[in-house]
Amino acid sequence: MASVKPRTIKGKLRREGSLHGLILACVGASIGSGWLFGPLYTAQQAGPYAVGSWMIGAFAILLLALVFAELGPLIPRAGAVVHLAHVGNGPIVGHMWSWILFLSYATIAPIEVTAILTYANNYLPGLLLQHSDLLSSKGFAIALVLLAFFVAINFLVVRWVLKINNGATWWKISIPVLTVGVLLATSWHPGNFVVHAQNAAADFHGMFVAVATGGVIFSLLGFRHAIDLAGESKNPKRDVPIAVIASVLIASGIYIALQVAFIGAIHPDDLAAGGWRRLHFSGINGPFAALAAAVGAGWLAVLLYVDAFVSPGGTALIYTTTAARVTLATADTGALPKWVARINRHGVPWASLILLYVVGAIFFFPFPSWQKMVGYIASMTVLSYIIGPIALIQLRRAMPDLERPFRLWAAPVIAPLTFVVASWIVFWAGLNTLNFIFGTLFALLIFYALTGIWRKGRWSAMGWQYMWWIIPYFLGLWGISWLSPAILGGTGVLGFFSGMAAVAILSLLIFYVAIHQAVADSTMRAYMHHFSKRGSSAP
Repeated sequence: MASVKPRTIKGKLRREGSLHGLILACVGASIGSGWLFGPLYTAQQAGPYAVGSWMIGAFAILLLALVFAELGPLIPRAGAVVHLAHVGNGPIVGHMWSWILFLSYATIAPIEVTAILTYANNYLPGLLLQHSDLLSSKGFAIALVLLAFFVAINFLVVRWVLKINNGATWWKISIPVLTVGVLLATSWHPGNFVVHAQNAAADFHGMFVAVATGGVIFSLLGFRHAIDLAGESKNPKRDVPIAVIASVLIASGIYIALQVAFIGAIHPDDLAAGGWRRLHFSGINGPFAALAAAVGAGWLAVLLYVDAFVSPGGTALIYTTTAARVTLATADTGALPKWVARINRHGVPWASLILLYVVGAIFFFPFPSWQKMVGYIASMTVLSYIIGPIALIQLRRAMPDLERPFRLWAAPVIAPLTFVVASWIVFWAGLNTLNFIFGTLFALLIFYALTGIWRKGRWSAMGWQYMWWIIPYFLGLWGISWLSPAILGGTGVLGFFSGMAAVAILSLLIFYVAIHQAVADSTMRAYMHHFSKRGSSAP
């Protein structure tokens, strides 16, 4: 196979990020629109089991975070996950994962902007279509302006972006904590936590489904910013593992408390008609603000409407920052044109920021509401991160003596377990989501195959022999989802837990096949040596 050495791109990002800034970037990214809507949609799907959804999600994300706590410092570059896909699995897998990751990041800012306008519609009517959570034409126009605003701020150097985010993050942490305290003190209905026999099975299954589609995983993915901003950290080998693990623990604790407070605060009369699945109350498009007003805490409702701009806005800001760095890495591997990685004299990746605005603006049209987009984003992002457990074992085998600032204990057990759990999350997203995701990915695969035919010598250099595990993995996940019960959009041939068992077996088989099909150890060592050279000009 041809060398997988990344392309050299002129210009460097500045190493100005501190440990404090990295942790706040991760926590700030986690506490965005997810806290404003996640507890509502999770409760509607899982009822009292919604608290379990957040615990399952926290466990799954902590597994991924531990894997990347070891991997992140090994490639302290912008968009490290893109390089990890490339290093052990060759160009074609690296290119596919580059696009998966790019699309998952490019859609975050639009969804946060949609959240801002959804809350704002409660006091500025007309941003949404009447009796709907879909953006109106007026809402679309304002959304494009807001997205441009967040992109424009990112033209500042990274230390100023992180300073702005740090200030917003302290606000973003304080308001949810305050909301939990007020709701627990003024509106507590312990009967809401009782699981009724007629709904027990549906709620229990919903507990797992909500992890993927209720905003749980979407809300807890903020840890990845420590990985993506490693290229601008002053001390990435020390700071990245600490920031990754600490941010998951902080964000999970806040979200579990919010879910408990939300369930306890709902008035039993709002559940009497149709239970949790038909939960509806006045102002439900701004659920926490509506609950605050209902318990007489009007002052808190005002704060929450302000926070409905600050929290999603801060998340949109930091995701635009890291998405630009992921785009740099995508260009570095050759999956995007070289001009995308242009950096100005202030260290700002201006070309990738413009590309992100264009792509983000397009995504408003097929996904004009928060709930429509969240399941797609969560599943696409988790799918992009399943390469981590594979890369960890590949690098352990190829470079056992490589210095690792954080070495994951029991990696031969935790890595395949993480791969299985991540596959479950994709499975829980349901057949409709997988139709969209896998359809897109197979279209990309065909595109790269045609590229190999049209470009002389390109086919043999793309590393097809290292990617055959992807086809049975994707087809297997899709097939099991097609046979899954109706709650996941399937035909019902398989039960819920028998489907999960099938996914686990498939995932373990694919995991070890992918390890076996890795590129040569010498090629991986050459690639990693490239990143160890301090003088390298790649971003």
